[in-house]
Amino acid sequence: MGQRRMRKQVLIFGLVGGVLVTLLQWTEFHFVVLEHSVAIYGVLIAILFAGAGIWLGTRLLAPRERIRERIVDRIVEVVVPASAPTANFATDDAVRERLGITRRELEVLELVARGLSNREIGETLFVSENTVKTHCSRAFDKLGARRRTEAVQRSKELGLLP
Repeated sequence: MGQRRMRKQVLIFGLVGGVLVTLLQWTEFHFVVLEHSVAIYGVLIAILFAGAGIWLGTRLLAPRERIRERIVDRIVEVVVPASAPTANFATDDAVRERLGITRRELEVLELVARGLSNREIGETLFVSENTVKTHCSRAFDKLGARRRTEAVQRSKELGLLP
């Protein structure tokens, strides 16, 4: 019986000790929160404003890039009209093969140079818009270009386009 009573006392002391330690931890936490509440709120507000700034920046700056690209595409279309004579021009096949540009990618580049959108190119070539995007992306990579206008300019410099 003595052993059973001793176990009961140890269990009670353990539970009371656990409750007291938990109460002490909660009191200490409560004190820290009250003592540093201004700093905690300041950090939370800073995080909120930083997140809002990043979100707003991505929303405001992304369309400008697209608008700028459209304007440059239209300028290229005006400077190099779609009806420019290309009958006398012969593509440099050696350069095309060296770069690994397929005939279809070159065909897409020609339509990009005319100022057609991906949708218009897809309708012209009877392929989906995603297929056009894939051809453009691969051709841009092979030419080392990031934008449509840059790809057209490099194609012209290499003798792939008139």
